[in-house]
Parts: sequence; C-alpha cells; structure tokens
Amino acid sequence: MAQALTHRLEAFTRLSPDDKEALAKLSKVARVVPPRRDLIREGEKPKFVHLMVDGWACRYKTLPDGRRQVVAFFVPGDFCDLNVYVLKEMDHSIGAITRLSVADISRDDMDALTTNYPRITQGLWWEALVNAAIQREWTLNIGQRTAYERIAHLLLELFLRLRTVGLTNGISCDLPLTQTDLADATGLTAVHVNRTLQELRRDGLIVLEKRRLTLPDIEALMTAAMFNPNYLHLDHEGRYLDSNQ
Repeated sequence: MAQALTHRLEAFTRLSPDDKEALAKLSKVARVVPPRRDLIREGEKPKFVHLMVDGWACRYKTLPDGRRQVVAFFVPGDFCDLNVYVLKEMDHSIGAITRLSVADISRDDMDALTTNYPRITQGLWWEALVNAAIQREWTLNIGQRTAYERIAHLLLELFLRLRTVGLTNGISCDLPLTQTDLADATGLTAVHVNRTLQELRRDGLIVLEKRRLTLPDIEALMTAAMFNPNYLHLDHEGRYLDSNQ
C-alpha cells in the first residue's frame, strides 16, 4: 500500500529509483487507528504530517450542537496538511472512516525529504495545488449543484482519485462511505442521499453493492454531474515542467 504515495506523486512528476526508495521509507506505518476514531482533534497541537498508508479518513468540522461538515476525504497516498506542524493548534479534526494505517512524519524528516529530493518536492507542490482545486470544486458542488449532481460528482471524483493510485478494478472500486458520510460531505440529509442514490441506480449510472461502487457508463455520469476533470489535473502536465526529467 506504500506504493499509493508513489503513484500519487507520479501523476505530477517523474520519480527516480532513489525518489521511490525515499518515499517507501517515509511510508512506514507508525500506528493503526480503529474505524470511526479521531486521528487528531480540533484544538490539539499537531506534531506530525500524517500520510494515509491504508484505509480512508476525512477532514471535518463540527458545530457546538454536534452537526458535522466533512470538508475532505483522504484515501491511501494522501497527506493531511503538509505544513500542519507550523500551527499552534488544529482548527479541524481528522477522523478514520475505516481501519486506518498512518505514517507519522516529523518536521525534520519532511524537511530532509524536500531538501534532498527535488522531484518529490515538485510532486508535493502539485499535490497541494490539486488539493486546493478540489476544495474549490467542493464549494461549487454545495453552492450550485443539485443533490443529484452533487452525489454523482463526488462519486466520480473519488473513483478517479482511487484510479490514480491504482486502487480501482476496471470500472469498480471500494466505497466504504456510509450515507451519513456522503450527506455530511454534500450538505444533504441521509434520507436525501438515499433517495438520490436510488435515482442514480434507476438511471443506470451507478451500481452500489456491499460497499463496492461500479460506474457502468462514466461518460454519462460525467454529463449528469456536469463533471470536468480538469481540476484533478490528470493530464500529468507537471511531469514535463523540468526538461531534465
């Protein structure tokens, strides 16, 4: 599963064997977090950069009355806030969705990596830009798209992100999210999410069984969601910025 990080960064830059070896060392699991437990909570002091090695997690905010807004999903190969250790305290929480294997990376190790491996640094810059683009797209999703479009768009994004790190099988992928998770990420109720998923099934755009998502007609689903994948930068433009690579 440590290869997920390599796959992720190779979407943005070409990595040498030494780069890959450094990433493999970085991806050593430091701890395992049980499902539905917090990795770190709002108000706590961050000490490490967290790398998702295996499993799913989410970034979320809560209101005093307990209402939750999921603002990001993390899959294997994702970092949680590359420079988070500069903060005095967390302004959000990171929670495990599934059983989660995490690499805790110290500031010194992160600084050494970016100093000694410029191609990795380039990949991390691109990843940060893509993460910002994803956040903008989520804002557009909640602000302008219908419930049908929101759910379709989110499922497509997750599928493409998983495909980038080699975690899809043809037109299928694991989807361990509950309807409540989807509701908290899209500003809908769980009942509305259930109804919307049923509509997508009836229209032949998704098959969702036993936490396994299948997209029978990805182009049709993209049309229904008004999905433009350009914000994910899947065309690998970053790989060609440096002619010496």
